[in-house]
Amino acid sequence: MNDIDTAYIEQKFVEYCKVNTRSDPNNHCVPTTKGQVELLMIIKNELQELGLKNISYSAKDSYLVGLLPSNTATLTTAVGFVAHVDTADYNAENVKPQIYRNYDGKKIYLDPQKDRVLDPAEFPSLKKHIGETLITASGSTLLGADDKAGIAGLLGMLKYFKNHPNAEHGDIWVAFGPDEEIGQGAKRFDISRFPVEFAYTLDNGDPGDIAYETFNAASATLQFKGTIVHPGEAYGLMVNATTMASEFIESLPKDQVPEKSKDFEGFMMVLSNSGDVGYAKVELIIRDFDTASFLAKKKMLIDLVDAFNKKYGENRVEISMHDQYKSPGDLIKQYPYVVNLVLHAYEKMGLVPKIIPFRGGTDGDFISEKGIPTPNLFNGGANFHGPYEYVSVESMSLLSKTLITIVQLHLKMCDHRDNTPLKRKY
Repeated sequence: MNDIDTAYIEQKFVEYCKVNTRSDPNNHCVPTTKGQVELLMIIKNELQELGLKNISYSAKDSYLVGLLPSNTATLTTAVGFVAHVDTADYNAENVKPQIYRNYDGKKIYLDPQKDRVLDPAEFPSLKKHIGETLITASGSTLLGADDKAGIAGLLGMLKYFKNHPNAEHGDIWVAFGPDEEIGQGAKRFDISRFPVEFAYTLDNGDPGDIAYETFNAASATLQFKGTIVHPGEAYGLMVNATTMASEFIESLPKDQVPEKSKDFEGFMMVLSNSGDVGYAKVELIIRDFDTASFLAKKKMLIDLVDAFNKKYGENRVEISMHDQYKSPGDLIKQYPYVVNLVLHAYEKMGLVPKIIPFRGGTDGDFISEKGIPTPNLFNGGANFHGPYEYVSVESMSLLSKTLITIVQLHLKMCDHRDNTPLKRKY
């Protein structure tokens, strides 16, 4: 696989980064921005050039799907790969990718004023890419490696199979979706259009990473109702909503916050606290990998509300909670083959496998919840969601090689399958 078309991967990545696909959490259209449709149509044309079949775009879910049909007589099940076209909530207008060939390991000044610097002293991961072709933005925008590096790597795999028609593979379905960054895209995905046994998202991470556990996530809104009385006559009468809200926040566990948690540890985070004597509102989020701990955190909030209402009076505090996404871990643990296939692929390629927690959410959360086990692999980029984002062409090419290896290993395993889909370990 040394003949991966790296020039093609680079070209496609740079082309796609120039399309503004920033999603908009305040827009309820599907998708939330027109640029996402623009890029999806560009990718659709590319899939046609690459010889895919059953290509379709649905206005209902804004997902683009396509099939690279099996070219083997060996019976096997279909594998799916998923990437998202939108970028995070940071300036994505007029993105100008900068290419640094044979990166020398020194500082990169992203803008003419030299205000923004990619410094290996601050970003030590840069040292891993010495000698590679590095791509950055120009200082005032993000780059879009999240997840256009995943898209480019996926297309690199498809281009390989087009260039090597004798390389055997089973059915490969690909899906490109919108609005991942705001947690809306895959919620709408009609998986009847994506007939695979299992799938992988290609979203963030270093080569060798696999994440099949993400946060379980919920948001909560607390409303505090006070009683306004002239402060000179407030004794025994006034109930200060702002003070009540502050007391509530102080009652939350001090060690279960983002700045004190890592790896598989969960947290609660206060996003905002606003109001006055008569009314106050607190917005917070809840995150936990373990389902039981996640439910316990939600119950703790409800119990705390009950305690405040007993202390200050009935209906002084109201809470509304909304589940945002669910970790795919509980489902994927039932199907060890999905993870073990990747671990064997990594080992075959000489990558050091690393099972990591994904401290956020992916489209795989929603797709797994719909019944398709979908861990996350990697796209090779770094410093996502801001002006210091970068990726190397070699990392994206490595993703292409990884996907090819996964597909071919899955085909080899067909002679060793039992009759229970996915229940085999490997």
